[in-house]
Amino acid sequence: MPHVLVLNASYEPLGVVSMRRALILVLNHKAVSLEDSGVTMHSATSAVTAPSVVRLTRFVRVPFRGPVPLTRRALFARDHGRCVYCGATATSVDHVIPRSRGGQHRWDNVVAACRRCNHTKADRHLTELGWRMKRPPAPPSGLAWRVIGTGIRDPRWRPYLEPYGALEQFHEYEHHDHTESNGALPAPLGHTHPVHRGDRPSPEPLSA
Repeated sequence: MPHVLVLNASYEPLGVVSMRRALILVLNHKAVSLEDSGVTMHSATSAVTAPSVVRLTRFVRVPFRGPVPLTRRALFARDHGRCVYCGATATSVDHVIPRSRGGQHRWDNVVAACRRCNHTKADRHLTELGWRMKRPPAPPSGLAWRVIGTGIRDPRWRPYLEPYGALEQFHEYEHHDHTESNGALPAPLGHTHPVHRGDRPSPEPLSA
């Protein structure tokens, strides 16, 4: 069943809930629908159009939330599902500074990578290979990442998430792979190499 984006009364994104849960919030007048999903839900006596985006009618004070959890889905969302070294479709996670050489499993040392680059790089530093990244990895920021990190994405959510740090994650990227780049590996330091771009924490519980 599709998911629904939940916004605070102030329009700040809070998280995602099931369509059934969102509909209960709307029917109980605890939220209003801002976008329709196009899905009609039927009961014994009526039919209701389910929402895609809802806004709470009362402001909910959210306690301080720490950094975005480092999950595979959130990492691939940050890196747009592309290998940071060559731009091909990412299929694995790589530690820029290998863990065997003291690298830590945290946002500024973990990137999405394709199988080929991950295998070729192995436990070496980028400088040993003469590779470079377009930009250094960093923790994602912005309230929208509480939604993006789930890996769930709906184009109707875009205008509600973009103001809170989700601009790039909704852009359309060109689809390339290693074949299109002639199987080239990442460029040595000091040289250019085409970056192929292409192809979102857990929902916050909401009380009914």
